Amino acid sequence: MFTSQDVVTLRQKTGAGMMDCKKALEATGGNMDKAADYLREKGIASAAKKSLRIASQGVVDSYIHLGGKVGVLLEVNCETDFVAKSDPFKELVHNIAMHVAAAKPLYVSKEEVPEDTVAKEKNIFRAQALNEPKPKPANIIEKMIEGRVSKFFKEICLLEQDYVKEPSKTIATLINEAVGTIGEKITVRRFARFEMGEGLERKQDTFADEIQGQLDKMKQQ
Repeated sequence: MFTSQDVVTLRQKTGAGMMDCKKALEATGGNMDKAADYLREKGIASAAKKSLRIASQGVVDSYIHLGGKVGVLLEVNCETDFVAKSDPFKELVHNIAMHVAAAKPLYVSKEEVPEDTVAKEKNIFRAQALNEPKPKPANIIEKMIEGRVSKFFKEICLLEQDYVKEPSKTIATLINEAVGTIGEKITVRRFARFEMGEGLERKQDTFADEIQGQLDKMKQQ
């Protein structure tokens, strides 16, 4: 039905333990894709069981890219100091920090996005749908808005984004898989992303506007 090499391949693909991979292949008749989904679901279920625990340990990691042009500080929490010092946890945190540098999320989760921001986007999406050449029923428009809001969250929320090193999984899935392997609750608490020169152009424009305003006043005197 499946070979020991299949177990190894599944382990490399998912990061799950050898016995878990073997059980997944047994449960899915040796189908590699279904076995990967099985392990993913198991990881999510495992994470859900641990969601009520307190994660008060962890690390703050940094990632610097492009010769110092982009930098990230990231705090990820776990339950014990033992796990916080482990190589798998440190690797996970560093990979997430690297992802933040590349993907430019604005929030950790969609729950952090301000309600007025979401409402504004919904209004824009609704106006776009209503202005399309062919009118659509109200229920279809609402489904379109829901889909576009989900896409909006995927663009700006870390946990919703596709992992840059493996786009077939989201950052939330990456963390859930790590929870299933490590055996502790893992949460991203916060991050800060810095990009050289970011915001300076706007400040220069504002300063230029101020100078122009002063010149205009002088002309009026």
